[in-house]
Amino acid sequence: MKYINWVWVAVLAAAMVSSANAETVILKSGATISGQILQRNQNRTIVDLGYTVLAIPADQILSIETDSDVAVQSDSPPAGQAHRYLYRTADLKPRSLQQCYEMVAEAVVMVSRPGGQGSGFFINELGYLITNYHVIEQETRIAVTLFKSVKNGFEKKHFKKVRIVALNPFLDLALLQVENMGEEKVPFVHLGDMDQVRVGQNVFVVGNPMGLERTLTEGAVSTVSRPFEGLVYIQTNADINPGNSGGPLFNMSGEVVGVTNMGYIFRGGLGFAIPADTVRYFVEHYDAFAYDKENPNTGYRYVQPDKRKNKNKPDLNPIDKS
Repeated sequence: MKYINWVWVAVLAAAMVSSANAETVILKSGATISGQILQRNQNRTIVDLGYTVLAIPADQILSIETDSDVAVQSDSPPAGQAHRYLYRTADLKPRSLQQCYEMVAEAVVMVSRPGGQGSGFFINELGYLITNYHVIEQETRIAVTLFKSVKNGFEKKHFKKVRIVALNPFLDLALLQVENMGEEKVPFVHLGDMDQVRVGQNVFVVGNPMGLERTLTEGAVSTVSRPFEGLVYIQTNADINPGNSGGPLFNMSGEVVGVTNMGYIFRGGLGFAIPADTVRYFVEHYDAFAYDKENPNTGYRYVQPDKRKNKNKPDLNPIDKS
């Protein structure tokens, strides 16, 4: 006797009669899955991808949005314009602070070099990331630490093969690429629109101040156009300390609206960030600021050789004993 699987009958029936718009499932890992939701309950969500049906465990889902909530920029660049698509943009809906942090935390990394460390963040799935120029100034031995979300917290993953793609000391921006990530899925964040940033808007910072990894601080936009040495910055009262440099300033949709680069250590509530529009300009024209390893003025640090271990005076008249 044959039995009918009524669950799949219901699923297929829903697929036939549903005329709803496509929806995007945002996972806690930062990945997104777009398709038509056929069934959703407390245990799982079933999504029609067009060519197959995927069941997603409920405990892996951060949120679900319709295509009216999020409109992500195409990942397929027109010919000759690949540099303009190194970053991603989106029109994301507002979330709680906790939801935002869970969505973006993995994309924020620690950037280390022999002289210290700062922060950075991935801007695409190819391992490209943004940090401050002063974080890696005159250094070429750069490492990136990714904090991968696991069941009981975060797991550190270190990557030492980091390429310097472009540098702009005037803007205090650097574009790097982690080249040895292997099969590791790269979490990334979206760049926001400065036209939507307003004074009083809530923002938050994720970074590694004083080496304290994955620290979140919250505040508001104090002004969107604070001039300093010929450039314009976002001023915020979210705490920014040494080690936050190069990290992202987020709005409450989880979009990057600035890159933190300055703060007063002994005067809390005075932090500054490079606007997202400046970051976009830098990335779109990164070839103009491309790093040249043959030029000693573009990042090489000349280290003095070790001192002689033999303290005796060298023999000025050595005898050939061959």
